[in-house]
Amino acid sequence: MTDLATLLEVGGPVAALGGGAAYARVNHPGVYWSAVGLPLSTARLLSSYSSVMEACGLTVAPSRLRVLAVKATTRREVRPVPPRRGVIRPTSTGLRLRLRLAPGQEPADVAASAERLRHAWGVHAVYVTTVKPGVVELRLVGFDVLRKVRMPRKSPTGTLKIPVALREDATPFVRDYRAVPHQLTLGATLSGKSMYLRHLVAGLARQPVALVGIDCKRGVELAPFAARLSALATDPEQAARLLPVLIREMEDRYDLIKARQGIASGTPDEEITSDIWGLPEHERPVPVVLFVDEVAELFLVATRKDEDRRDEMVTQLIRLAQLGRAAGIYLEVCGQRFGAELGKGATMLRAQLTGRVCHRVNDEASAKMALGDIAPEAVSAACAIAPERPGLAIAGDTSGGWSRIRTPYLSLGDAAETCHASAHLVPDLPALNPFRPTVPVRPVKSPDSASVVQPRPVTD
Repeated sequence: MTDLATLLEVGGPVAALGGGAAYARVNHPGVYWSAVGLPLSTARLLSSYSSVMEACGLTVAPSRLRVLAVKATTRREVRPVPPRRGVIRPTSTGLRLRLRLAPGQEPADVAASAERLRHAWGVHAVYVTTVKPGVVELRLVGFDVLRKVRMPRKSPTGTLKIPVALREDATPFVRDYRAVPHQLTLGATLSGKSMYLRHLVAGLARQPVALVGIDCKRGVELAPFAARLSALATDPEQAARLLPVLIREMEDRYDLIKARQGIASGTPDEEITSDIWGLPEHERPVPVVLFVDEVAELFLVATRKDEDRRDEMVTQLIRLAQLGRAAGIYLEVCGQRFGAELGKGATMLRAQLTGRVCHRVNDEASAKMALGDIAPEAVSAACAIAPERPGLAIAGDTSGGWSRIRTPYLSLGDAAETCHASAHLVPDLPALNPFRPTVPVRPVKSPDSASVVQPRPVTD
């Protein structure tokens, strides 16, 4: 009886500890990783490193000098040599370590064994990146960081650099307009495309940048940010008047570059290789970011008159995409679907959009239109995005690389509040003043008046 009581006294705390660990693993994976997963994975890695490398085929035959030294000093068997391991550096989401490849190995050999390493060391995923010739870095991720997105505390920031989402390897996905000037973002309804757009607008609102919007859904997506917008077109007719103004602004900036560099006034714009970033800061025009939401609405026509207007607008968008970067004008084109069936110029416009972000889409053709020409293997990954994970997307560029990303939750009210707080940063561009949206006056609430609106429940 005494032994049973002792067993119950000991087993109670152990069961509670096990239950707490199971609860933390499901609901607080970061806490579970720091307390349990990190020590276990580190112990597995240290104890089985050589055997795992040999099982994965990542070892090479030892040199003759090493063989002679081992035989002269010990009687043990001479085993193949694994890559030299560096210091293990723990992080809040996993582990990082560098490997110095043995002679005859290449980074592709390690990348091909990433799935085996994941199972051997008990982590969620293993990613391989090349640091320099002969050295690769293994990034071990302890849990699914895209299930509940938490952005890193330190992310690359700067002018026209916006950390907008989290990659599957726990690094931030940064939208850098100077590196990738134009981008195409696709996504079906409730796929998270609007959330991605909110993060871009909210991030750029804090910077000295002119924000211009074309939202043919009567402005329901971009109108809440009116306080920070320099111009807004809410239907194709207004867009047809706004785009020529941006073209003239682009041409004026080219004239400014010509005057500064002493280039003859008759030089074609296409032959100018510099941009506004080479101008002195006091002469440099403010960058302009053009958001085009529901781009398909600019292509759809009902009459012959609409078709002429469509062709003109598409031509102007293509000109901005081809020549706008040097003038500091950048495009962010969004839509539910983007294909050749939209009409003349659709494929040509897509070819000028370097960056691609594809959320969940309704058909494989849309995924192919977004990613098929830059990373064909990413099309199947885009088609596999589940509706239960809004904000999950495949991000790629014309270099052929791609990765899964997910945007954290940002309410429309918080994004609009950021734009209201940054309204003083709207630059002075007289050409865009006729298109400046009207900002509604906010009602002043009485301190003792209670709101009857119930707060929206917080979800992942």
